[in-house]
Amino acid sequence: MIRFRFVFLFLVASIASLAQTPTTDWTTTYWPARWILHPTAPARQYGVFHLRKAIDLLQKPARFVVHVSGDNRYRLFVNGRAVLLGPARSDTQNWNYETIDLAPYLQAGRNVLAAQVWNMGEGIPFAQMSYQTGFVLQGDTDAEKIANTDASWKIYQNLAYSPIKNDIPKLRTYIVAGDGDRVDAARYPWGWEQPDFNDSAWLAAKPFGFPTKPRGLGTDGNWGLVPRQIPMMDEHPERLAAVRRVENGQMEAAFLQGKAPVTVTANKKAVFLIDNGVLTNAYPELTVSRGKNAVITLSYAEALIDAAGKKGNRNEVEGRSLRGFDDQFVADGSDRRTFRPLWFRTYRYLQLTVETKDEPLVLNDLVGQFTGYPFEQKGKFTANAPTSTTTSTLGVNAPGDSSLQGIWDVGWRTARLCAGETYYDCPYYEQLQYTGDTRVQSLISLYVAGDDRLMRKAILDYDHSRFNDGLTQSRYPSADFQVIPTFSLFWVCMIHDYWMHRPDDAFVKSMMPGVLSVLNWHEERLDKNGLNGPLLWWNFVDWAKWQNAKDEVAGGVPPGAKKGGSSILTLQQAYTYFRAADLLAHFGQNERAEHYRELARRLNKAVYTQCWDAGRGLLADTPAKNSFSQHANLLAILTDAVPKNQQVALLTKTMAATDLIQATFYFKFYLFEALKKTGLGDELVPQLKPWRDMLAIGLTTFAENPEPTRSDCHAWSASPLYALLSTTCGIQPAEPGFRTVRIEPAFGTLTRVDGRVPHPQGEIVVSFQKTAAGGLTGSVSLPEKMTGTLRWKGKTLALTGGTQTVSL
Repeated sequence: MIRFRFVFLFLVASIASLAQTPTTDWTTTYWPARWILHPTAPARQYGVFHLRKAIDLLQKPARFVVHVSGDNRYRLFVNGRAVLLGPARSDTQNWNYETIDLAPYLQAGRNVLAAQVWNMGEGIPFAQMSYQTGFVLQGDTDAEKIANTDASWKIYQNLAYSPIKNDIPKLRTYIVAGDGDRVDAARYPWGWEQPDFNDSAWLAAKPFGFPTKPRGLGTDGNWGLVPRQIPMMDEHPERLAAVRRVENGQMEAAFLQGKAPVTVTANKKAVFLIDNGVLTNAYPELTVSRGKNAVITLSYAEALIDAAGKKGNRNEVEGRSLRGFDDQFVADGSDRRTFRPLWFRTYRYLQLTVETKDEPLVLNDLVGQFTGYPFEQKGKFTANAPTSTTTSTLGVNAPGDSSLQGIWDVGWRTARLCAGETYYDCPYYEQLQYTGDTRVQSLISLYVAGDDRLMRKAILDYDHSRFNDGLTQSRYPSADFQVIPTFSLFWVCMIHDYWMHRPDDAFVKSMMPGVLSVLNWHEERLDKNGLNGPLLWWNFVDWAKWQNAKDEVAGGVPPGAKKGGSSILTLQQAYTYFRAADLLAHFGQNERAEHYRELARRLNKAVYTQCWDAGRGLLADTPAKNSFSQHANLLAILTDAVPKNQQVALLTKTMAATDLIQATFYFKFYLFEALKKTGLGDELVPQLKPWRDMLAIGLTTFAENPEPTRSDCHAWSASPLYALLSTTCGIQPAEPGFRTVRIEPAFGTLTRVDGRVPHPQGEIVVSFQKTAAGGLTGSVSLPEKMTGTLRWKGKTLALTGGTQTVSL
């Protein structure tokens, strides 16, 4: 009898388990759940909404999986606890949904699911695409369908919210990251997400008029749902560092630790300037009590400015003011009300301006909730230098270990702050995923974090952005259409980068139709002289001080784009054709691959024939030879447009000649690549002086441009992280998929370098010391099944899996 009962219970448990097993592929089937919205509020205008549904469960479930999305954004709560934020930014025909198991947050009996959904309307960030306000939640199996969104959900429009316009005229620069939030606490339905909240006055949600569908189904446009492909964002608390200035009040450092509330007396305006110590992306959470009708303005800035509007040393506050992005909270006189903006804010300096009315206001606490893509720093670089100052062959002082450590740490913070649900060019001003930036960011992600998921998503995003010309858009997702043809070429190079570092042929092959369309657009615009003819769109190359580019309306464009004849643009085309040919040959398209190789060689020859100035020993920007830049000469080296036996001399001259148009931080990535290609990697560390200069003026992330700069945090300026590992430590893939490795260190005056690069099979770890006689000793560790070669001063050593001692 006991045995029978055990078998019976086992069968019951098995049947219950089967009932929980997903039987539906939600990527190919209409969803029974409906998109829901407010029955009367405008669906495409500004609005913040709350939704709730109570469900009863006989017991705490072991599994309760749901699929969730919203437009523009949503935040999901279960029994008062925030559990999900989304959707990952995308476009309407590739609209992400998140999948989550709610079982850990559920209990036997009554449970309440709640969601906050918002639409920023006209103040939407450019990086946020949208169809209209909506929310959808689909249970994975019959066991979860009780939670499906339909008219049984209740909805409420929260009129406590209104937007604060943070526009270009106010901040005197290009800023498209969206509006700020103003919240009137007296109108806010406090506790709306909690299980015991009374929602009896709320309205029934209105189901959207068309069925919910995955991408590829349906007769209407709206949202084509696709599964989220990246992890959820990291979010953790961080305390601000210091109170830097107080006007008409008192604030002790203990306030920042949540230990000493601050009281602002009645009818007073007090200003508190707080320094986070480093730039961050965070949701500030300000908790206040009493102070009915008091207005608290939270202002955020990367740096303070002086009377002339200059930033100067980022650590200085004397004689400086804050001009930045604002949020605002109006107190209702109750205890412990917490304001948190709908979207994260970027700040080093956070200023609280408190204007009380007839009642004192208590500032209970202020804490930031850091947010960002959950990259882990697995890669590592350290170095030792001689104690005495030495110079490079160019006469530039070689730094010690401390400056390189600072460059590494600040570079990694820069990379982290420029990565969320997409890569960001800059977190404060735009939060847009630009291809030129993203190529650099992706290589950093691979080398330091070993995480390729955001890179894959970016490549897909750009593929989704292609329009009828055949080009990709320059930044995507983006509600504002913009095209930079040079960035379409860098998208092709990104695919080549991915192919070299990851064994993922199916994904790379799926990109080839888009690759060919980009190559064809550029090929069709070649002139009879073999150079680029007149080009449409914005042919951005670098924020350099271009000479004789008066025909170009937009900034960052070299001469010869609008009328044709740019050596830089022609060489970038050749640079891309060589990489595309590798991809085509890999997939068996040998004839087409040879076509592009030959075309690239013809472009190189045309540039050298028409733009080489023998007298100066330099390549000019156009056949007119009235403009000379580092950019043209770097690309001539990277494409072999200049004979190989001349490249070392040309690169040395390109670095030393101060009368050339100088590459800014962005294009120095290609300088670093030229150093690696020509065997001049010993010059990398001295070339990092601009980064040491940024550290010297208090920057805690690396800037968009040399001073004066708009953005203090621009991911393309984090390129030294990749260069230190790929050039100084010399770690590079030797064949596609990173199946083998080539290690060719070049560390100049440094006496020792140690590097670690994550690899799909494990880690590549190097530790090298230079001998007194100029030799190399140390160790190399490779994943067990990996092989490679070590090269040093013309000598080569075979490497095998595992750890090995090396000496050359």
